[in-house]
Amino acid sequence: MNAYLSFFVYLLAILGFVALTLWLNKVVGPKPAPTALKLEPFECGATAIEQVNVKAVPVKYYAIAIVFILFDLETVFLFLWALGAQPLTGALLAALGVFLVLLVVIMLYVWRTGLLEEVTK
Repeated sequence: MNAYLSFFVYLLAILGFVALTLWLNKVVGPKPAPTALKLEPFECGATAIEQVNVKAVPVKYYAIAIVFILFDLETVFLFLWALGAQPLTGALLAALGVFLVLLVVIMLYVWRTGLLEEVTK
């Protein structure tokens, strides 16, 4: 069987299983009635102090989250490169160089913009 055909059959099987599971949950699963007690806001067992108890997260924390995801993904890719680079060739070393350059560029950007110092203030 062709590799693409195998992939699409596998993908259809996964999507079919997810759809079947969601449908069975909807048909057979419990259907709790919405009572007044159930619709009350729950906050660690304490009664709510304010009507809306949600505070906005400062935007600077999103930048830290994005930088963390970039470093995390590059680390995963470096591990995958190390596992897949069995016959070490020039092209594989060039790929490693590109990843390391990206890692250094991101680190320099974080350092030069003072992103970490701004969050710790």
